[in-house]
Amino acid sequence: MNKSKLSIAIPVSIISDTPHLREKTSKIGLIARAAAIFRIQEIIIYPDDPHTNQTRDLKLIAKLLNYIETPQYLRKNIYKIEPDLQYAGILPPLRAPHHPTSGKNRDLKIGEYRESIILNQTKEGLIVDLGVQSTALLRERQFFVGERLTVQVIKNGERIEVQSVNRNDVPSYWGFQVKVENETFGHMLQTEQFDLVISTARVANYFVDVADKIAKRWNQANRVLMAFGAPSRGLHEIVKDEGLRLENISDFIVNTVPNQGTATVRTEEALIISLAILNTQFNL
Repeated sequence: MNKSKLSIAIPVSIISDTPHLREKTSKIGLIARAAAIFRIQEIIIYPDDPHTNQTRDLKLIAKLLNYIETPQYLRKNIYKIEPDLQYAGILPPLRAPHHPTSGKNRDLKIGEYRESIILNQTKEGLIVDLGVQSTALLRERQFFVGERLTVQVIKNGERIEVQSVNRNDVPSYWGFQVKVENETFGHMLQTEQFDLVISTARVANYFVDVADKIAKRWNQANRVLMAFGAPSRGLHEIVKDEGLRLENISDFIVNTVPNQGTATVRTEEALIISLAILNTQFNL
C-alpha cells in the first residue's frame, strides 16, 4: 500500500472555549500527542472566524506545537523564557523517535539520526549539539549558527562526527511540521495540491459507509488532508462564510462519531477518534 503524506487541518478557534492559557496549553499538548501517535506529518492551522482577529491565537497554537515537537535537549537554545510558554511544563513528552531519552555518548550508534542545533563554527567545520555529553563535528559549512538540522552519526570515538540529511529521508517517523495558513479554509483547498481531502462533519456520510471508496483514492494519493471544524461551528458553516459549499471542495465528508451520546464532540476529541479510525483502516 502506498504510504501517503497525511496532513491535518485544525481551526484557530480550537482554543476559543478554553479561556486560560494553562488549559489552552494542555489542549495543544493533547493535539500534538495525537498527531505523533498517528504519524501525522503536517499540522495546518487555519483562521475560521472572519469577524475576529485571530492572529494572536494563531501564533500561540503554532508556537506551542513547534515547542512540543522540538526535542527537549534543543529547547533551551531555540526558545526564550516568555509568557506564552509559562505553562510549557505541563506539556506531555512527545516520545517520538526524534526525541531520544539517552544523553550518553556511548549510546550513540553509527547511522543513528538525531535532531541538532549548530552552536558555532571552527576551522574544521560546524559544532553541533546532539543532546549527548559531547558536541559533534559537522564538516559542512552551508549552514548557519543557531540553525536546527537533522543529522546522521557517521563516527563515534574521541570525536563524534555527523553528516546532514533531509528529514524526509529518515526511514522512521520523524515528527510533524507546523504550517500557519493565513488564508481561509476554502481558499487553502483551492490553492494547495492535495490528492485527497477528507472533511469531518456531523452532517455527513458515516465513515463506514464510504470507507471502501476512500480506500481506492487513498491508495493512489501522495498527499492527504483530513480537516476538522471548530468547537462552535462545523466546516459546513465555516466555508459558507466564503460563499462555498463543503461538498464542492472536499472529496469526502465523513462523520466518524455516529450516534454520538453528547450534544457536541470537541475538535480534539474528533481528532483522536478520526485518526484512530483511519489508522485501523489504512495503517497510518
